[in-house]
Amino acid sequence: MDPTGDHEVGGGHAHSHGIDPATGAANRARLGIAIGIVSIVLVVELVGSIVSGSLALFADAGHMLSDLTGLIVALIATLMAARPATDTRTFGHRRAEVFAAFLNGAILLVVVVFVVVEAIDRLAGSSAGAVQAPLMLVVAAVGAIANTAALLVLRGGAEHSINMRAAYLEVLGDLVGSIAVIVAAVVILFTGFELADAIASLAIAALILPRAVSLMRDVLRVLSQGTPRGTDVDVIREHVLSKQGVVSVHDVHVWSITPGADVFSAHVVVEPRIFSENETDRLLDALCECLREHFDVAHSTFQLEPAEHAEHEARQHR
Repeated sequence: MDPTGDHEVGGGHAHSHGIDPATGAANRARLGIAIGIVSIVLVVELVGSIVSGSLALFADAGHMLSDLTGLIVALIATLMAARPATDTRTFGHRRAEVFAAFLNGAILLVVVVFVVVEAIDRLAGSSAGAVQAPLMLVVAAVGAIANTAALLVLRGGAEHSINMRAAYLEVLGDLVGSIAVIVAAVVILFTGFELADAIASLAIAALILPRAVSLMRDVLRVLSQGTPRGTDVDVIREHVLSKQGVVSVHDVHVWSITPGADVFSAHVVVEPRIFSENETDRLLDALCECLREHFDVAHSTFQLEPAEHAEHEARQHR
């Protein structure tokens, strides 16, 4: 076995840390299109809110501005993630996606707080003035159509990238906001009940909050190097132990660079014949293939060791 080839010294298995260039380019294109759509809708809603006197449209425009900022940050993050790994950043810049998602989640939470405070203020009796419901309805409908188009553009990348998922959720929040404004405009148009604005705002907050909390939870799981969602370490350990020649496994670690990019490492005690019969390559291939096929772990590192070495290792854990 050549220890300087694909199999690293100590039994480690080498893999590329880079992000798929085609996927990164596609995500950047999606974000660029979404940024263009959201920018146009933001201007339309801001002008519409001033002309119509609709506080709901103005609040939705503010929500749109926060989402536009999040989309721009997400685009910057994908550009950073595309940069190659270096000696100082051995996993590349993919973690930039996580920091961008954290900022996006924080923006969503700030929007929720603002909307709730403003809605309560209006429900408490603050005067909102006359609202031109027809113009409010038209502007909100335009926003809903544009946000739907942006969602369709972003949907392809949302399943595989936390950064794209954050962008998707922000635009989804915009769509929900537009629909709420449409409903409020219809109510005001036919009943004159202007507090429909405040009620619609609370509905928007109630829909956005769980998504924002879920996003922040995923971000904190990655930053704290917690076990990836849906990963059962005991099941992975059983798979490793089932391979021919494996005696025991310890010092098991599973974490994520970013959701969808999981990393695994472990110390594997093997039978003496694995070394004497040059079976290390075969075993490493079997272990790495197992992690890749059954647990979708693209990067795994195994340290193969004889029992006598494992016995004097300090501070072992499962």
